[in-house]
Amino acid sequence: MSTAPGTVLLSGIVGSTAYGLAHAGSDVDRLGVFAAPTEDIHGLHRPAESHVTTAPDRTLHEAAKWCRLALAGNPTAAELVWLPDELYEVRTPLGEELIAIRGSFLGARAVRSAYLGYATQQLRKLRTRDTSDPVTRARAAKHARHLVRLLDQAVHLHESGRNLVRLPDAGRVRDLGERIVEDPARAERLLAAAAERLDRPGVLPDRPDERPADAWLRRVRAAHWTHRPPDTQA
Repeated sequence: MSTAPGTVLLSGIVGSTAYGLAHAGSDVDRLGVFAAPTEDIHGLHRPAESHVTTAPDRTLHEAAKWCRLALAGNPTAAELVWLPDELYEVRTPLGEELIAIRGSFLGARAVRSAYLGYATQQLRKLRTRDTSDPVTRARAAKHARHLVRLLDQAVHLHESGRNLVRLPDAGRVRDLGERIVEDPARAERLLAAAAERLDRPGVLPDRPDERPADAWLRRVRAAHWTHRPPDTQA
């Protein structure tokens, strides 16, 4: 595994493996949160906030960036704190604290906007695929599966307050994905039905509570501050 850009606080296997949709040829995707050295953040040039590698497939977000993504309802970032226990590969005490406050990142507006937005993107991508070609048809089916998965997760979040990362019926999602490839209008009906349910009263607050994230991030900064005397000229 490649060198981390800072201290990894929380990391795990995400994507199709986490959803239960992986097959023999699926990639194994990893996502994590890291803390940059606090003193580096105060310099003229801030450290990169995300690091992406392809061997292995891994994305690491700096703690502050991950918090911003999660507070905005980003489905990909948010799933990190809702993984089944066996999929975590790094769980530091600060990572455990982040899992403990995961509910505070949820807000009804952000969930509706982000999840419906990502699902709509999958539909647009699906429509660009030539389904007469086996390779591009397989990609279209993948877009369709993720569309169904995103809508299921959005409704479950809205109605229960919990993120359903591991799908309870992966076979249904696969079958429905194949039917959507044959008839993309099914996806439009699914989107409309999900939007209607998301417009009903749910259990989530209108907006997330930023205070726990802010307090956690301050603890991260304090824990990763190493005082170094300033350079002096001879």
